[in-house]
Amino acid sequence: MSHTIKNKSKLVGRIRRIKGQVEAVERALESELGCADVLMLVASVRGAVNGLTAELLEEHIRHHVVDPAHEKDPAKAQGAADLIDVVRTYLK
Repeated sequence: MSHTIKNKSKLVGRIRRIKGQVEAVERALESELGCADVLMLVASVRGAVNGLTAELLEEHIRHHVVDPAHEKDPAKAQGAADLIDVVRTYLK
């Protein structure tokens, strides 16, 4: 079973929250809110999308490449753990 199917309800919930944030940006623009406020809303959308991306990439690595928790080769396990850490850091 694919990790996206297994975590479907959790992922759909995140997407719905992101959709709500994007709609808030639209409302802010329509109501001519100040640019600083709009930029803050956009930054929150970006953070939410980055968080979703990091979660999907991490699960992809664990499911389709190497799961550090189940890898017998210590070098491969460490490499996968390092890659996951880099993804999390990069997408913060």
